[in-house]
Formats: sequence, structure tokens, C-alpha cells
Amino acid sequence: MSSPAPPGATAAGARDVAAVLGAGAAVLLAAAPLAGVVAGGSWLGHAAVAVGLVTAVGLLPPRVPAPAVVAAQGAAWLALMCALFTSTAVLGVLPGPAALGELGALLVGAREQVASGLAPVAPTPEILLLVTGSIGLVAIVVQAVAVGAGAPAAAGIPLLILVAVPVALDVDPLPWWALVAPAVGFGVLLAVRSGVRARLPGAAALVAAAAVVGLVAGLVTPMVGTAGRFGTGTGGGGGGAIGLSPFTSVRGQLAQTAPAELFRVRGLPRPTYLRALTLRDFVVDVGFAAGRPGPGPELPGAVPLPPGVTGPTAVVTVENVGFRDYWLPVYGAPAELADLQAQTWIYDGGSGTAYSRRPQEEDGWTQVAVLPEPTAEQLRAAGSVGGDPVGTADAVPAAYLRTVGVDERVAELAAEVTAGATTDFDRAVALVDWFTAPGSTFEYSLATTPGSGDDALVEFLTVGRTGYCEQFATAMAVMLRTLGVPSRVAVGFTAGSDEGEHRSVSTADAHAWVEVWFDGLGWTVFDPTPLADGRAIVPPYVEQARARDLDGAADVDAGDPSAGAVPSAAPLAGPDPADFGTPVPGAPAAEAGGFPFWPVVVLVLGGLALAPTLLRRRERARRLGDLAQGGPGAAAAGWAELLAESTDRGVPPVATDTVRAAARRMVREHRLDEGAQQALRQVVVAVEAGWYAQQAAPAPPELAEAVRTVRAAIVASGPPRLRDRVVPPSVVSGSAAALRRG
Repeated sequence: MSSPAPPGATAAGARDVAAVLGAGAAVLLAAAPLAGVVAGGSWLGHAAVAVGLVTAVGLLPPRVPAPAVVAAQGAAWLALMCALFTSTAVLGVLPGPAALGELGALLVGAREQVASGLAPVAPTPEILLLVTGSIGLVAIVVQAVAVGAGAPAAAGIPLLILVAVPVALDVDPLPWWALVAPAVGFGVLLAVRSGVRARLPGAAALVAAAAVVGLVAGLVTPMVGTAGRFGTGTGGGGGGAIGLSPFTSVRGQLAQTAPAELFRVRGLPRPTYLRALTLRDFVVDVGFAAGRPGPGPELPGAVPLPPGVTGPTAVVTVENVGFRDYWLPVYGAPAELADLQAQTWIYDGGSGTAYSRRPQEEDGWTQVAVLPEPTAEQLRAAGSVGGDPVGTADAVPAAYLRTVGVDERVAELAAEVTAGATTDFDRAVALVDWFTAPGSTFEYSLATTPGSGDDALVEFLTVGRTGYCEQFATAMAVMLRTLGVPSRVAVGFTAGSDEGEHRSVSTADAHAWVEVWFDGLGWTVFDPTPLADGRAIVPPYVEQARARDLDGAADVDAGDPSAGAVPSAAPLAGPDPADFGTPVPGAPAAEAGGFPFWPVVVLVLGGLALAPTLLRRRERARRLGDLAQGGPGAAAAGWAELLAESTDRGVPPVATDTVRAAARRMVREHRLDEGAQQALRQVVVAVEAGWYAQQAAPAPPELAEAVRTVRAAIVASGPPRLRDRVVPPSVVSGSAAALRRG
């Protein structure tokens, strides 16, 4: 005869379920401070899916050994990472060498963005992988310690990691709830250790006490936060570099969904680039890097002008709102810098940068700036001199001509693009036009095209042709060097926005451009980045050169969306992700006699898998319904649906695009036929009329048919990937929802 079950055996099963669910809830609550580090709410949806999957697997029957449960959770976690973030996984979820390589590349990119970006960082695929994967791993560890090992108090250590990372990365103080939520999570973790039902009053008191402790801590320590990153480096070693990687800093600032104001500038007579530093040394497959600046006069004080540099002089005052770095940004050629509090600034005339050996944050400063205005004819006559010839005062160091290791295909392409140019100036203008002219195939985007293993610069110039200012400035500078034209890359900010009494420069204005040396005139600005948001500055000498070539001027057909972009007062929305909206999976406590866990697990996972698709269908039906009604918002609804359909097939809108630029991308990427292109023109005209007209008017009756025609053509261009069928990108990114607000 078998022995009777000991008292409380069935209750133990229920306690296990409560512990599993409590551990999952604790992890999500402990992740709350990440809201200060990652912009938007899409990260929370991804985290909820990861924690929900780990929790669901943790509900395996009690007879399954704890190590087997952990192994199953790890396998499910890896399959989820492959499904969400790779395109080469076997059957969409199974990790293979290619899928693991994709994950590794994303993690490398995430490391760069975290190391140099400014919080809150944009929810890029790299960041979402890092957040989702990390929270999923923490959930596995917490489940193993709290449930498998029966030590919930010890599980608070991995929970502390989720709190410590945002505290270390966030520049701004964390809000009070960022400490209350993790405290409540830890209280839940401890409360379920003996069963919520068994000790409900005590468990409630424990959670309440944890909430009070977190609230008090959040109120009495309002300055939780650091300078924004774990380490910055001081330039004392490692090849002599000073400060952060300048390009990743630029990208980190550009990727912010809520730009932060940095400077307020007064006294600037015309829009001018604000230079922080210049980059001389080019490293193949790495790019331009910042080296150690040279010696120079101490600041504040007068600064000697480079030989031959002349132009109008302006007294510019810069009010510092939120900038702290090794570099002090300057305009043009500074003749004097005053009103600096720190006495540790130095100006290196060779690189044109003011720097300090440790990060500084000045309240503001005054600069006497010389703003050169050479003409195209002067630049054509000047030419460039390199190689440090003895006795030549205007010589530029040979390092600005160095092209060691550059693929010969870059030189061949540079020669081909500038074949008709007879002077260094005309070669520079030819390259600028090649990158930025209306017929150019290059596009500006922070989401650069991934490489395929070839030389990175060659791939950008011949295959990808998509990037942000780093790629364009690097490519032009290197191409000029292969032609014997001294050049360097400058990093800083565009002119910002005119606010009446001052110009406001923000993180959204971070930029990189090219400076070319001309004998007797010095370093001269050229910008090859095809910006379409009004931030680009076209120097007068470039306009003069273009005016000479009337055949190169392109007339813009205002009724044709495939023509040049029209500046938009309401540009296409950038990365402003909507909340994912996925509930945390869970299951009720098991009753005595055993509970059928597997049906619950299947239902939870099935619901998670179907939720994004159902949400996408609901949004499609709502938009098409608004379109059919033909009211003032019909055009915007139809346009949002076309963008969503395009996004789901791998062609999302770009933050800097106008309506017409987005339409051109649809035509090109989905290979729309003539009929669909004509229908798309009708949609674009209706959208612009609805967005920019002073008084909204009903949509034309033929608009609904035009939207249906374009949508059918996009659908016919190819089916979405399996991963995109399960989690439509338009639902995750929320780009269409943001456009409706435009």
C-alpha cells in the first residue's frame, strides 16, 4: 500500500505557481527605471513578452527538475530573440550560425550606442535586443533562485542590476516611481515565498512597506543619476585619443526622440556651422578618429588667425544650456574667446579646436569670430598645397592627404565622379552634388544598410548608399584625398533654429561635414550629407558654382511626388514608438489534484503571438473606415495605412523624409507600376492639402480608390517575413500612429 500524501502537498503546488508569477512580476517592476534610459514604450512591450515567455515555461509541472526548467527557459528565450531580431533563423525561431551572427552584430551596435549615446536613447533594434535579452536573462536567473532554489531574498541581487544600470546611465534624476516600482517588486518576490493565500495580511503589509521605503528613498534622494555613462576616458592612453568617439556621440544625439537644447546663440549674422573638433586620421573599416590635439594658446584670450584667413567679424555670445564635454565649440576662425570660467582651455590652431583635458561645462562664452566668405573664383584660383614643403607658410600637413589602406575602387570612383572638374574646388563641388543633387541615389538615414563583408566604404558608395552624416563626410573626405586634395572631417552642430532673439542649437543639430584646404584661404566648409529637413547649410561659393551650370539645375514638378522634396512643416514622424500593449502572461494558481498547465501555456503563448496581428488588423480597419467616410482626416488616414503597409514589408518611413520623399521611397523599393505611381501622386497631393491648408477640406471622392490601388501594389510587391507576420513592424514602431498626430 502506498503512503498517504503528507499534509500540504497539494498546497505546495499552488505556492510554486504563485512564486513563478510573483518572480515574473518582480522582474517587470524592477525594470521600470529603464523608462529613463530608453525612449518610448516599445521596450516595455518587448520586455513583457520575454518575461511572459520565461514565466510561462516556469509553469511546467512540479515533477520537472529545476535544471530542466532553466534549460527550457533558456531555449525559449533564445528562440524569442531569433524570432524578434533576426531574419535568418531556421523556421523563424531556431538559432543557426547566421542568426547568431546577426545577434552578435546587433549587440556590438548596442554597445556603441550605450557607450556614447545620451539618455534616453532611441529604441533601435540594437537597443531593443539588449533590453529584451537582458531582462529575459534576469527573469531566468530570478526564477531559478527564487523558485528553483527557494531563496527569494537572494533573487534580489539580479533585480538590483535592473535598477543599477539606469541609475548609472541616466543623465537626469530618476523619478520617485522608478524606486517605488522595484521596491514593490522585491516585496512581491518575498511575499509569495510562503503563498499569498496562506499569509495574505502579512504579504500585503510587506509589499506596502516596500512601497513606502521606495517612495521615501525616491523623495529624499532626488539626484539619483550620473554623468550619463560608466566611463569616458581622459585621453591619457590608448593611442592618445581624447574624449568619446565623436561619431557615435553624434549618432547618439541624433537618435534621441526628444531633442535636448544645448546652446542659445546671439550675434551670429548668418547660419553657420558650430565646430567642436576636427578629425584628421582615417583608419580603414573604422573611419575617422579623434587624435590628441596639439599645443596652443591658453583660453580665455586672443587667438592668432591662420595665415590668409579674412572675412567679416562677428561678436557671438553662446549661452550653454546643457553641453559638457572636452571640446568648446567655436564658429569660423576665432580671434578671441572670453567669459570662460575654467582656466584649462587650450586652442589648437592646427586642428581648429578648443579643448580641455577633462570635461567642462561653461555657463557660456563670448567669441570674436572671423567668418570667411571666399568666392568660387577665389577658391578655383587658390588650389591646395600639401606635403609640408619647406618654406611654405600655407602648407598643410601631409597627414591630411593620407589614404593608407583605402581600397583602390574608392579612388577609381572619385576620379570618375570628378572627371570633368579641372580645379580642386570643382572636384569638391562635384562630389557634393554627387551625394546631394536631386537625382542622387544616396539617402540620409540613421538606420544604415548592414554590410556584407566587403570594404565598408566601398559598400556604402556602391551598394548601401544610405547613411547619416558620418558616412557621407567620411566618404567625401577620403575620395578627395585620393585626388590629392587635403581634407578633414569636422564634427559639431548645424546652425539650429531661429527663435527670434537667438538661435537654438539642440542635440538634433549634431552633425559632421568636410573641410577642404585651399592655399591662402585655409580650411573651407563643404557638406555632402543629403539632409532634407532644412538643417543643411549651402555655402555661397557652392551656390555660385552651381549657378554656372544651368544644365545641372533640376526643375521640381510640384505635382509629381517623384520630384524634389518640398520642405514640410509636418515631416514624417521619426522613431517615436507607441506602447507595445502586450499583457504580461500569467496563469491562476493550481488547485489540489493537479492543474492542466499545458493548455494554459499554449493559450498564453498563442495570445501573445496573435495580439500584434489582431491590433494591426484593427488599425487597418479603422483607417480604411475613416478613408471611406471622406472627411477632413481621410487623406491622413489613408496615408498612414500606406506607410504601415510599407513598413510591414521592410520599407519604414525615415524621420527626415517629407511626404514626397517617403512616396519616392515607396515607388523605388516596392517597384510600383505607372498606375500605382499615378494613384500615389493623388494621395500625396491630398495629404499635403489636408496637412498644410489653412482650412481643412473633405477628401476628394477618388482618394479611397487611389489608396486601394497603391496598397494593392505594395502588397503585390512581396509578402512580409514570417517574423513580421507575427509582430508587424508598424505596430511595434508606432510610426503610423505618430503620423496621425502630424
